[in-house]
Amino acid sequence: MSLLLPLPELAAALEAGSLALFPTDTLPALAATPAHAAAIWTCKSRPREKPLILMGADLPQLVEFLGVAWQEAWLEKARSCWPGAFTLVLPIQVKVTTALHPGGASLGLRVPACERARELLSCTGPLATTSANRSGEPAARDASEATELFPELPLLGPLPWPEGSGAASTVLAWTKTVDDVPSGWQILRAGPSVPGDNRSPGCSA
Repeated sequence: MSLLLPLPELAAALEAGSLALFPTDTLPALAATPAHAAAIWTCKSRPREKPLILMGADLPQLVEFLGVAWQEAWLEKARSCWPGAFTLVLPIQVKVTTALHPGGASLGLRVPACERARELLSCTGPLATTSANRSGEPAARDASEATELFPELPLLGPLPWPEGSGAASTVLAWTKTVDDVPSGWQILRAGPSVPGDNRSPGCSA
């Protein structure tokens, strides 16, 4: 049976190297601190070429944590999308990029529209996250399913968790100028909030 921990204790467990489960506005998250992100791939039996997402409490926290200059277009999109069910993939190469996206040159970022998730992230700092499931299997949709899949992992208490949408976030990637085609946003995964347009979609929280 999973161990139900209040926020301070779960934050301490994460800092000590544990994986943990917590709610978001979409699907439950399986998380670790960036320093212990490698444990997520092992736990999920997930190929390491599949990147993780860096989730933060808010935009300033992510900007400060990464320590790189953001283009104004990135900031504008982040302000319009977050908090919300949108993952922004940016061409950022820092130490945490290597930890979450081995061999890659980009990093997926998100601020969830779930108050309890942001409270945890405010306490821990940004976390490496992914959906709570074994690789190739359906994602857990609530605390009960997450616990069934990972009974050995602690989860954020108390229960019940806020209800998520049950659908994965929309993923938008920043593309560079190529052959005179201007840089802009491309949908890598369309969630329920975004139509099938592949250039510069709007966002809503």
